[in-house]
Amino acid sequence: MTDTTLAAPKPVSPSTQAWRMFRQNHAAVLGLAILLAIIVISLAGPFIYTVAPREMVWMPLTPPGQSEYVLGTDYLGRDLLAGLINGGRVTLAVGFTAALITVAIGITVGALAGFFGGRVDNLLMRVTEFFQVLPNLLFAMVVVMLFGADLLNISIAIGIVSWTSTARLTRAEFMRIREMDFVKAERSIGAANGRLIWKVILPNAAPPLIVVSALSIGTAILFEAGLSFLGLSDPNTTSWGRMIGDNRPYILDSPWGVTFPGLCIFLTVLAISLIGDGMNDAFNPKLRER
Repeated sequence: MTDTTLAAPKPVSPSTQAWRMFRQNHAAVLGLAILLAIIVISLAGPFIYTVAPREMVWMPLTPPGQSEYVLGTDYLGRDLLAGLINGGRVTLAVGFTAALITVAIGITVGALAGFFGGRVDNLLMRVTEFFQVLPNLLFAMVVVMLFGADLLNISIAIGIVSWTSTARLTRAEFMRIREMDFVKAERSIGAANGRLIWKVILPNAAPPLIVVSALSIGTAILFEAGLSFLGLSDPNTTSWGRMIGDNRPYILDSPWGVTFPGLCIFLTVLAISLIGDGMNDAFNPKLRER
């Protein structure tokens, strides 16, 4: 008889385990499918449905299904479907850009505070607390009114009022990880502070930061909708929040002008929240071990 040895199973990478856990969360997969569908429609829709979103094409306040424009028209006779498709690009662009600014500021401040501690930590946390106690929406309104209501300024305004929670989470993760043995080993062989922060500690602190980064997109979309609803948006662009703000005086007589863009915002934020919950479970090591 010949001896046979069983081959040891190949180790599974953490990213593969996380993706496997994510796929097992049906709500998260549904959220991902909804978000991908919204992104594809927003990007490809204008090339298929070529009606201009700001062009008056029919009688104002036409109900859905009573003309060739299936979702009806707004108070100026503009096609609501065209507005939803084109407005999705603006809303998503502002949401992702603002979230990127939020994450960049939050991770930078939190990483420096958590790594260096002492006076640096005290100074940066006092700055964080200052921004944290400010009324976020009012502060964003002031920034937009001072610097103009174009899309970049709106994204920056949302980013600079939303980074505090990301900074505090990053600080807590850095303070926990900086005392671990592998960080001390890197420090003992002469690794510079920059390498320790960005190449050693940050990758190990990434899972919870990825989750909060995903959720910040939904927060930014709601912020943009709030600013647009108040009229603080670029008048030359169409966004879902802008559509709600423009049609709000007619909400009792023609609610479809507010309902459809509101439903788009609801579905987008819901999808992002479901994805964030799924990512939180997928990156949780205790759940992966079950």
